[in-house]
Amino acid sequence: MPTLFVRIPEDRVGVLIGPGGKTKHDVEQRTKTHLVIDPSDGGVSVTSPDESDPLGVLQARDMVLAIARGFSPERAARLMKPDTFLGVIDIKRVTGRRQKGQMWRVRSRLIGQNGKARSRIEELSGCSMSIYGNTVALIGQEKQLERATRAVEMLLRGSEHSVVFHMLARLRDDAALAAAMGTAEIPEGE
Repeated sequence: MPTLFVRIPEDRVGVLIGPGGKTKHDVEQRTKTHLVIDPSDGGVSVTSPDESDPLGVLQARDMVLAIARGFSPERAARLMKPDTFLGVIDIKRVTGRRQKGQMWRVRSRLIGQNGKARSRIEELSGCSMSIYGNTVALIGQEKQLERATRAVEMLLRGSEHSVVFHMLARLRDDAALAAAMGTAEIPEGE
């Protein structure tokens, strides 16, 4: 029986379990797995009764990690779609900032006034985005993740919002044009 172990923040354990165990049960049903959650330390084991299908264990693990990184269970369920992945960016690694006040300022840049920056990144990249603690989590397809990761890293390094949004719009339009023309992707700079 394949088993994966994950540790999540204690303040997210209740979200993973859900009211009356609803979220835990939903993850188990969608992925055909079994979750054992230790509320005292945030340890989660994901087990599959079917050894021939490890995909369910991986999907359940990713859903648990997405919920741990601040996504609602409904948004984390997007990981059940084919070719959809979870990416996590460590803000401290990208910025090199360690002080609490600096981290607050950096997270605020990513969220924007009334959540507008985060919403705009989601709209232009196609990814779902969550900022939790010192991480930015993204859910999307491979190209969407690449675009959103690039945008987040640019903002973390101090780029202006307008520059980042224009870059995302251009990449989105290039991808749409390439899809319409039946090619995989238009090379950058052309």
